[in-house]
Amino acid sequence: MADKNKRMQELVELLNHARRAYEQEDTEIMSNFEYDKLYDELLGLEQELGTTLASSPTINVGYEVLSELPKERHERPMLSLDKTKEVEQLKDFLRDQKAVISWKLDGLTIVLTYQDGTLSKAVTRGNGEVGEVITNNARVFKNLPLHIPFKGELILRGEAVIGYKDFEKINAEIEDVDAKYKNPRNLCSGSVRQLNNEITAKRNVCFFAFTLVSAEGADFKNSRYEQLEWLGRQGFEVVEHHMVTADTIEKEVEWFAGEIAGNDFPSDGLVLIYDDIAYGQSLGTTAKFPRDSYAFKWADEIKETTLEEIEWSPSRTGLINPVAIFDPVELEGTTVSRASVHNISIMEELELGVGDKIQVYKANMIIPQIAENLTRSGVKDIPCACPVCGGATKISMENDTKTLYCTNPECQAKQIKSFALFVSRDALNIEGLSEATLEKFIVRGYIKDFADIFHLDRYEEEIKTMEGFGEKSYVNLINSVENSRTTTLPKLVYSLGIANIGLANAKVICRALDYNVDRLYSATIEELNEISGVGGVIAKTFVDYFADEKHRKIFEKLLKEVNIPKEEVEKEEQIFQNMNFVITGSVEHFTNRSEVKELIESKGGKVTGSVTSKTNYLINNDVQSTSSKNKKARDLGIPIISEEDFLKLLEGN
Repeated sequence: MADKNKRMQELVELLNHARRAYEQEDTEIMSNFEYDKLYDELLGLEQELGTTLASSPTINVGYEVLSELPKERHERPMLSLDKTKEVEQLKDFLRDQKAVISWKLDGLTIVLTYQDGTLSKAVTRGNGEVGEVITNNARVFKNLPLHIPFKGELILRGEAVIGYKDFEKINAEIEDVDAKYKNPRNLCSGSVRQLNNEITAKRNVCFFAFTLVSAEGADFKNSRYEQLEWLGRQGFEVVEHHMVTADTIEKEVEWFAGEIAGNDFPSDGLVLIYDDIAYGQSLGTTAKFPRDSYAFKWADEIKETTLEEIEWSPSRTGLINPVAIFDPVELEGTTVSRASVHNISIMEELELGVGDKIQVYKANMIIPQIAENLTRSGVKDIPCACPVCGGATKISMENDTKTLYCTNPECQAKQIKSFALFVSRDALNIEGLSEATLEKFIVRGYIKDFADIFHLDRYEEEIKTMEGFGEKSYVNLINSVENSRTTTLPKLVYSLGIANIGLANAKVICRALDYNVDRLYSATIEELNEISGVGGVIAKTFVDYFADEKHRKIFEKLLKEVNIPKEEVEKEEQIFQNMNFVITGSVEHFTNRSEVKELIESKGGKVTGSVTSKTNYLINNDVQSTSSKNKKARDLGIPIISEEDFLKLLEGN
């Protein structure tokens, strides 16, 4: 008995810690599978011992909210749902009743209030009794109606969610890996609870209604299904829902399971609620659960396999993530062979070692995870050197979580932005190498420096089998790489990512140095400072870069990979020498404004983005426009010329 009580206390502490980390710190210290298993163990002990601790997660719903947002108590407590993974239990629940089945979306539950047809208040679920007021943020949800036909007081509940596509796009834009969101739910929670709703608006948060709490004076014929249909007619996007009976529930569950793969929005199961409102309400509630509804969680398909290796995957902030590589298994209709382990703490919790027999599953039928380690040989061989650059690693403890970092500031994995600039359109213009793809290639060791990009064909078979690649995309990539070999000296200089050296500056400098590589190396600050538009800061940056032997070697290595046609500089053609232009509006005689810019720069001029006292001409076909650029040009006495006038300048008229 004493051992069981001690175990119960351990489980309460462990589960509360995991829940707190997940909901308040965006840190995942155990998988959903492990959490559910421990939760069920705790529930069983409580039932066996007849004892429930005050802090038990089986009777406490969520944690107190932590933010500067105003807090408000809900008129009715928001209880969680009793859950099962057994369809038979749903049949027992249904008996002779009809029910509505719908997605259990994995986002943030919101309570909305409408007065006189206008959204007046939005409050998060919080801890079920007290939530945070996020009305301003709700007003910028992507699909939420601010005004509805119904003019009485309406209170409803729904889920704020962010789709997988938006989640991946937003995460890709976050350079700091530690700041990346673990899943769409974490991203949604952070987005909905922003103090600045401009940030919320950029996150494409969607709202799906799932429960009508009250609607003043409306008649729903005692039907939950009718309530949801009515909400749809008011303009709300309603969670997908079907009517079911005990005879059809099994088929409906199978249908929803089949839809998961194509679902953009995260779901962690299904919800079943009696259609008969009066009957459901007459059943009342337990201390934690309403008796008129049930949550169904997918019965995870678990396969046993062997852990072949731990792949350590560095990222752009130096964080090195462990990834489990195992013998391929079929799960939920697809072949999987790898799963993120997230950090060293989870590895140690699983006592994960190469050669162990492990059980794997797909969380929510989508994300591969390790459920259990059957042999637990223990964590070994945490790398002392970064697998990308060979730099020293260190173990860091943050929020009770052990993580591994690369300490080398020059690590290639930390230089993703530099590689992205190198392949960008104004530089080498290599299509097919997004930041995400570059990161994968760098982590796998295919790219260590810029020159390696020209030899990706060494890894043909590996690239073709990578996710998102195939024969066609590989061929397109290699063709683009080969096409990029013919370039210009200014583009090559710009591709190096020298601070303050844009493409326009690179063109001006290369032209002034007669496109002579030796002169690039030997140029002095004084020499460059004499070039119109360069200045002391740019001159020093340029000279300092090529004074570094390491940088010269990088450049020399690149020169062997590319073909730079000889550019003849006609001094007499530099008719725009020391002249500054600004181009605005649409163009007619040229393909686009960039073409005009190229022409001006080829004639010795410079193109800037804003009108200043140093501007010589503003090119705008709408000469009489009252735009801000035209107004400023007039105030400064700067000529505003059309394309026709510009062409006359070119001809010397």
